[in-house]
Formats: sequence, C-alpha cells, structure tokens
Amino acid sequence: MKIVKKIVNKSTKKIDSIGIITGRPLYTDDLVINNNSLIVKLLRSPHAYARIADIDTSIAKKVPGVEAIFTYHDVPNTMFTLAGQSYPEPSPYDRKILDEYVRYVGDPVAIIAAIDEKTAEKAMKLIKVKYEVLEAVIDYEKALDSDILVHREAAHTNYPIGYDNKRNLASSYLETKGDVEKGFAESDVIIEETYYTQPQIHAMMETYRTACYIDAHGRLNVISSTQIPFHVRRHLARALEMPSSKIRVMKPKLGGGFGGKQTSVCEIYPAFVTMKTGKPSKIVYTRKETQACSNTRHAMRLKVKIGSDREGNIKAIDINVLSNTGAYGEHAPTVTALVVYKTFPLYAKVPMRCKADIVYSNTTVGGAFRGYGATQGTFAVESAVNELAHKLGLDPTEVRMKNLVDQSETVSGDIKKCIEIGKEAFDWKNRCVKDMGNGKVRASGMAVTMQGSGIQGVDTASATLKLHDSGDYTLYVGVTDMGQGCDTVTAQMAAEILEVPMEKIIVNSADTDVSPYDPGAYASSGTYVTGNAVILAAKKMREEVMKMASFLMKTPVEELEYKGEYVQDKNGNQLSLKEIGVRSVSFEGMNQITTTATWGGKTSPPPFIASFAEVEVDTLTGETKVVDFLSVVDCGLPINPALAQVQVEGGIAQGIGLALYEDIQFDERGKMKHDTLMQYKIPSRKDLGNNIKVMFSYSNEPTGPFGAKSIGEVVINTASPAIADAIYNATNRRLRSLPMTSEKIFWAINEK
Repeated sequence: MKIVKKIVNKSTKKIDSIGIITGRPLYTDDLVINNNSLIVKLLRSPHAYARIADIDTSIAKKVPGVEAIFTYHDVPNTMFTLAGQSYPEPSPYDRKILDEYVRYVGDPVAIIAAIDEKTAEKAMKLIKVKYEVLEAVIDYEKALDSDILVHREAAHTNYPIGYDNKRNLASSYLETKGDVEKGFAESDVIIEETYYTQPQIHAMMETYRTACYIDAHGRLNVISSTQIPFHVRRHLARALEMPSSKIRVMKPKLGGGFGGKQTSVCEIYPAFVTMKTGKPSKIVYTRKETQACSNTRHAMRLKVKIGSDREGNIKAIDINVLSNTGAYGEHAPTVTALVVYKTFPLYAKVPMRCKADIVYSNTTVGGAFRGYGATQGTFAVESAVNELAHKLGLDPTEVRMKNLVDQSETVSGDIKKCIEIGKEAFDWKNRCVKDMGNGKVRASGMAVTMQGSGIQGVDTASATLKLHDSGDYTLYVGVTDMGQGCDTVTAQMAAEILEVPMEKIIVNSADTDVSPYDPGAYASSGTYVTGNAVILAAKKMREEVMKMASFLMKTPVEELEYKGEYVQDKNGNQLSLKEIGVRSVSFEGMNQITTTATWGGKTSPPPFIASFAEVEVDTLTGETKVVDFLSVVDCGLPINPALAQVQVEGGIAQGIGLALYEDIQFDERGKMKHDTLMQYKIPSRKDLGNNIKVMFSYSNEPTGPFGAKSIGEVVINTASPAIADAIYNATNRRLRSLPMTSEKIFWAINEK
C-alpha cells in the first residue's frame, strides 16, 4: 500500500491547542466532581534516618472531621517498587506503603484523611511520634561500604542487578567493549578527570495529585496525573494486595511530567484510604512536597579516562560512575545503564569500559528525568572529549569527526552531518573569543549526543481503532500526552493511513479500562513505538472497511478502490464512510468495525544532536548568559515539524537550567535547601530570550513510522558540556561540577 503523504511530516497545530490556551481541558483536580472527597495529607519525617519507636494518633483522631489516620501498623507488609517500568521491573522491591523506618527527610510517617485540608493539617500536628534517630549517610560519596545501612533488610529483585544492601548498593554493573587497556597503552595523550552532575527537579506546572473512588461495581477507580497508568495499576495491585481487575486508572490532561510522573509518587495513599474507608479521597502535593518528597534526577560522580594519539584518534575511554539513588531504588539500575548505552554506540569505533555503583543514601529519591542517564553521561564524556581536543590543540569538531559512529546500514541518520550543518550555520570557524569590554567575554563550545527510540526487546504498545455510525473514528491509545503532542501525532498517522481529515479522528487516551496496553510516556517511545502500533491498526481498519464495503455493495474486494471517505467500484458507484459505518452496526452488517494492533521494536534507532553554544561571561562577577545556542537534530522525518521544534526548544531550556542555574543542596541533617521555586532557579523566557535556534538534519528511519525517530529526550543532553567548554574558552577555567553558577565561575576565575 503506497501512501502519498498529505498529513504526516507536516506542521499541524495540536488537536488540543485551543482548549489548552482557553483553559478547557480537565486536569485531575477538575475531574473530582464529588465534593465529599476526603482530603489526604501525609505526616512526613523530619529526620533523614530514624526508627519510629512509638506513634500515638489517639488525640489526632478525635479532631472533628477526621475520618482516619493510618500508620505502618495498619498497612500491608508487601514490598514493591514505584518505578514506571514494564514487568518484571529491574528496580528493587525495596519499599512499603509506610515503614517502621524512615529514610529521608520527607519520608511518609502517617496518612491522614479528613473532610478538608485544614482539618487534616490540624490533626497532623497532634500526632505524637517518638523517633529513634539514627546516624544518616547524606553524602552519597561516603555511602558505598558505609557502616550505616540505609536498608537493613534485603529487597527482592527480578534480575541480577548487582544489588547488595549490605554495601548500600541498589545496583552495580561492569560493561566493556574492546580492549581498553591496550587502547590506553597505545595512547600518546591521556586525560583523566572527575565530573559531577547534580540532582535536578522536574518543576512541572501541575504538582503530583490523585483522586480515588469506588464505583458501583466495587472497583477502585483512580484518576491521576501520571505518565504510566498501566504501571500504576500493577503497583497498586501489589501494594494493596488486590487483583488488578479490581482497579481502573485514568489519566486526564497532564500539566507536565518530564519523567517525574514515571514514578507512582502519590497514588498509593488515596487508594489505600479509599479502600479502607470506602469513601472517595484525593491528595494534592504542595510545591514543597513535589520538590523535596517525590523524585529527582540522579546525582552522579563520573570519573572519565580518555586516551588518544596525537592526531586525535581516540584509543580508549574508561568511565567509573557513582550514582545516588537516594532512599529507594526506583530506576536505579536503568538510569545509570544509559550512561553506557547512550555513549558507547556514539563512539562505536573506540574500546570503552564502564563500571557503575548505584548507592542508597538518606536523601530524596532518584528517579526518571528527561534524558534518563544519558544526560549525566553526555556531560562527562563530551566534556572529556573537549578537554582532549584542547590538550591536543585540535578543533573539538574535528576530533569528533574522526571518532564518531559512521552512517551505516544499521544506523539511520548521520551525526557527522549534524556537525557539518551546525558548523556552517553557527559560523563555527569564526567564533573566536571576543572581549566585549567591561570585563565581559564571549566564547563558544559544542557537544554531541544520541538517545534511543523506545526500549528495544522490552516495551510494546497497542492501538485500537473503531469506526462509528457517524463515519468518524475513535483512536484508543494508552500513551500519555503530557504536553509533548503525542495525541496529535498519533491522530496524524491514523488520518494519513485512513486518508481522512484529522477532524475525523477522535483520540481517547490512557484509561486502563478502555485503552489497549501501553507502558506510558517514557523512553522516547510515543511517536516511535505507539506510532507504529497506530499504523498497523489503521492498515487493518482499511482492510476491514473494504471487506464491509464488499459485503454491502456485493462486489469483490479486488474490484473496489479505497478512497478514504468513500469506497468506489469500477463503475464509479460510491459508498460513503458514514454509510459503511451506519450499515455495519445495523442488522444488515452486525459488525462494528474495530481493529487492534500491537508493536514492539527489536531495535531502538538513535536520534542524534549536535549543539553549539556561545556564552557571555562577566569575569568580574561570574554571571554567565547564553547569547546564542544552535542545535541540529536528526530525528528521522518528524511527523510534525512544528511540534518537534518546540520539543527541541523546551529540552534545550531544561539543559541550560541544568548547566547554569538548577542547584539542589542538602544541609547536614539531610533536609533539602531548595524546596520551593523561590530558591530553585529554572530559566525563564527572559533568561533565554530568542537565543535558541533549531535546525533538522533529515534522515529516513526504515523501522520508524513514516521515517520518524524519537526527539523528546535527546534534546536536553548537550547543553551542559557545550556551555562548559564555552565558559572554559572565555575564562581559561574548567568547571567540572554542575550547575556552573556565577559563584562557582567567580571563584574559579579568582583562584590563585
């Protein structure tokens, strides 16, 4: 079947754009129609590590309007993980709903359910807790083999992930490609440095929130701002010790996620309340809870050793990673694994080794974040490559051209082409260091990276299409649109195959009772994995429409022609799609046409990006501004170039935030210092202006839907190393610890 593209690979406005800007979409809290919902609040630990010696809720329960208060005595003893990963999850099952031990400042101690927030907070203050305060390990660099054990009992793991609670290891691994030692022996120049990446807050607009009720059939209904409704259902079933068939999870519009909602942060608490009380309930995290009591990007220490000859041919790369998973092990093994899997293939010619230890500490939990490990790995490896280039006196772009993966039959796209396009558009060869006067200096840097498209050999997605008697289609998908536009691009793909206007495609997404299975929105899978499932379902629908038309027109299928909104025979007689829909559901047809298809990838084709940054550093204060930033992206053939562009722009903005602004620190007691947006700085439009520019290097991915690869994650990874090198070129000072704040830059400039 040959499709002449009319809808895909074209910039179409989001199908929900008008609704969003006019405030019409219903988010989680908007769907809580029952005003009698119990308000759920959590009493949280003030200590980084402690055992609850005694807890007295008797006085608090007497407060008028308090429905119930639950402690670790009242909850099931089942261990589970909250990681949004396909079963069997690689993350350790290391937590309970409530535990006798609290492991970070903010760990839940008690669940309060009351008629309103004021009552719940009043009761919370009356709960008396005696803590046996334990010595905590706050500095994750001191966690490995510490005498302080964050988890005294061993957790269940579904795979051998290098877990060892007696060493505070949530996971560990060693990955090697080629003869690394031989490569170093053959090297003329060796760079060996240590790089640090900090925790990063997702800072989505909509905080974590969930509402629950029991329907007329006695089933638990969960409405949640989540990226992973099907995984949430599985987590709840295990934690609550009830069958999944008794649970329905619905995802309304999301006010952002960026990976934070790939962890089931808050669903368990109102779900438990509703199951125990039989009453509807809801929980809404405050901004402070969202920042300090949910999950962050994993902080990492990355020691990189890189060797090359004098011409810049890299002979070996060795990476030693220490990753902080915090109090629990959600995403611990997989995030750090992507340090390997998104750097090794990029430098495919080079022998590489990576040893990683992912440690527990008594700090906020690590989790999924856009870029998922590749961000940390890219900062370290690309910074090391830039340092190598400087030591050799070579152009950083030329070093990469000598060592990066070549375009081949197994790799669609060309990272080297991205570099060439970027060099020309950025005028790289003429971007010299410029003294702007008044202590201000401008200079440039660059970096490259890759990501993936879905998780090969693991995740699958399904799509269902239904033809209505109105002649319209409903497209059922389980992928979760959190603003990235996957509802729009899947509708574009369905409309393209079915040859109908997009207005005829009604997208219904992310309801575990209605939607076909989908792991959710993560791992850059929306367009690539779910999109392929949509195409298969749409092709099946075309076939079924033709079969029904053949039956109704009493004409062999071979003598009919599919025309999208109608079917035509060789004599020019037509049967409209609406008539086919009406007659198929009638007594005449007795068959509402519905098709379902499932797709999973055996490969994960990488999108590529080359980024070029120019910064202006005030050498008197350390203040640094990005004055020009260009990214050249190869994401195959984008389904919707306009949506692809804003994905790039948003990712770059987050990357600049990671590089220059976003700082998370813990005090000596383990309390997060930056728990509001007043202390935690994220870049605004005022900070960035119109300085971000995007270009596409088009390729055609043969396994992708209409030639597309992913784009959601790759775009965040290059900002930090590119900006770091630009700062070095401006100041002759190398910063290897993120964020590169004005204070750090000032002290680096003024160090003796």
